[in-house]
Amino acid sequence: QLQASGGGLVQAGGSLRLSCAASGRTFSRDTMAWFRQAPGKEREFVGGNRWSGGSAYYAELADSVKGRFTISRDNAKKSVYLQMNSLKPEDTAVYYCAASLRWSQLPTTANVYDYWGQGTQVTVSS
Repeated sequence: QLQASGGGLVQAGGSLRLSCAASGRTFSRDTMAWFRQAPGKEREFVGGNRWSGGSAYYAELADSVKGRFTISRDNAKKSVYLQMNSLKPEDTAVYYCAASLRWSQLPTTANVYDYWGQGTQVTVSS
């Protein structure tokens, strides 16, 4: 089970930090990702974090958010975070966290993820 939180209303240029807590899972080797979906649009990949062996992890972000967003994880807390800075009105969407059991892979396609959080609304006003 995944529980997302941290959304809200913010002015353009502001920041938000989204959190996603996992329960009932081993977590440390799961690929974790954030997707977002704006009204009338398809769900799109925002960023993800996958296990790459040992204690190493690899993170990837969509081009549209590179330089503004960062993704991190805390395995002890079974949580993944999305720090969003310099927010723009076009970042407005419902943000979802997702988990994939495809260890060491980082899919950018939503339909291959195994677990989903409930979504949290992010609204950026101009």
